[in-house]
Amino acid sequence: MANKLPEVWLRGPLPKMPVLLQPVAHALLQAREELNELMARFPDKLLWKKPAGLASPGFHLQHLSGVLERLFTYARAESLNEEQLNYLANEGKPPVNDFTSEDLVQYFNRQVDLALAQLHQTNEQTLTQVRGVGRAQVSSTVIGLYTHSAEHTMRHLGQLLVTVKVLTHEG
Repeated sequence: MANKLPEVWLRGPLPKMPVLLQPVAHALLQAREELNELMARFPDKLLWKKPAGLASPGFHLQHLSGVLERLFTYARAESLNEEQLNYLANEGKPPVNDFTSEDLVQYFNRQVDLALAQLHQTNEQTLTQVRGVGRAQVSSTVIGLYTHSAEHTMRHLGQLLVTVKVLTHEG
C-alpha cells in the first residue's frame, strides 16, 4: 500500500492537455484505473447478474463505454450513427456472442483513449459553443458534455463497484 500512487488529479498536469479540460481527463483516467483494478479477477459467470434488481456489471460496462462515445460525438457536433444507436438499444442485454468482462473492460479502455485524444485536440475557445444532445437536440455546450462525461463515468463506476462487491461477497 505504501507504493500506491495518489489519485490521478494529484499527479500533476497532463502533458498537452488543454488546461480547462485537465479535470475531465483526470476523472476519466482515474475511472479507468479503478475499473481495471475492480474487474481484474471478476468472474464472467456473474457479468449479467442483477443482485437485488440492480443493473448488472455487464450493463455498467457497456453503458460506461457507450455514454462516453455518445457524449463525445455530440461534442463534435455530430449525430449518432446507426451503429451507436444499435449499441444504445442493446445496452444491458447479454450479447449474442459471449463477451467476457475483460472484453468489455478493454472496450471501455479504448473509449477512454479516444476521449483523451479528442480532449487533447479540443480548442478551449470552443468550450462554450452550443451542442445538441439526442434526437430532441437538447441544448448543452462542449464543456457541459465533457463535464457530464466525467461525472457520469464516476457515478456509474461507483454503482459498478457496489454491484461487484455484492456479487463477489467482498467487504
